[in-house]
Amino acid sequence: MATVQVLVPCYNYARYLEQCVQSVLDQEGVDVDVLVIDDCSSDNTPEVCAALMRRDPRIRVIRHATNKGHIATYNEGIAQIRGDYFVLLSADDLLTPGALSRATALMEANPHVGMTYGQPISFTDVLPPARTGASSTSIWSGDKWIRHVCRSGKNFVVCPEAVVRADVQRRIGGYSADLPHSADMEMWLRIAAISDIGRVHGADQAYYRVHVLSMQRTIHAGVLFDLDGRHKAFEAAFAKEGAALPDRDELSALARRSLAILALRHARRLCDFPAENDASPAKYREFAASLWPGIVATSGYRALVADERRHERGPLQAALARQSARLRLFAEREIFHRFDWHWARYTGIHVPRFYF
Repeated sequence: MATVQVLVPCYNYARYLEQCVQSVLDQEGVDVDVLVIDDCSSDNTPEVCAALMRRDPRIRVIRHATNKGHIATYNEGIAQIRGDYFVLLSADDLLTPGALSRATALMEANPHVGMTYGQPISFTDVLPPARTGASSTSIWSGDKWIRHVCRSGKNFVVCPEAVVRADVQRRIGGYSADLPHSADMEMWLRIAAISDIGRVHGADQAYYRVHVLSMQRTIHAGVLFDLDGRHKAFEAAFAKEGAALPDRDELSALARRSLAILALRHARRLCDFPAENDASPAKYREFAASLWPGIVATSGYRALVADERRHERGPLQAALARQSARLRLFAEREIFHRFDWHWARYTGIHVPRFYF
């Protein structure tokens, strides 16, 4: 059977740790090796780790004397990879039953595939039922998968659903300390630069926990922050020495254009429905123009400028603008976003088209 090294970084997630590790130990059809790295947690993580190690010899634990941060913790675990495959599983996430056997079966049959992912399930407290029967698989050449990512401007892989071939992970190294928010996206791009990418369809591959204390909602919050992080991930991946990326300049321009359009679309929403603690529409407009100067000549850019001016004229104009915006936002949410969500769920890639 294939051997899978599962790294579980943990910082003050003792209440989730046992359930997370058990979801790995229960995987059938593979040999698992679990490495928990406790990044100097202040809760009862050490006691939970000790109980887990007494229960199962497949579990190893490292505890930091001082907090090193998530990137350093990830890279410490990557340096100790054992076996054939590698998974990074945050202590607040879980694997679905059979996830590792489904992913490794695809990769065992296709040695050129360096990473396999699938559909994650978002949840808060109660685990929803998971689909465990794979209907089919897809394999993209690495450069084609990268082009899909650039066209959409989105990160296709959350993280816990990704299974990476250990040799590929060793070859590309660890996560970039310069990208604390988007290092995972840059990692997927680097993997695709040297190998093909696979996906398991029809089955759910991981549980992704959404809660108020996650880094995504505390340290890394905000749409503009997220878009800028994606931009930095693209640029870092394309600048990486030794990455066999054809047409780097074209791909970089494609990614910048996609991110600029996403920023402009979000700015139009903010004009009519301001969000607390979000940046102003003008900040998004400036960000979009810095990525793709040609956006200033588009109808979407002109519409955003007109929206901003209407709101500056007073409450009556703002109310009229919001009324017309409701129809546009309804079309966005009910048509485009719903179609994009279903498309991504069944194909593994987001819709590579935009409108304003």
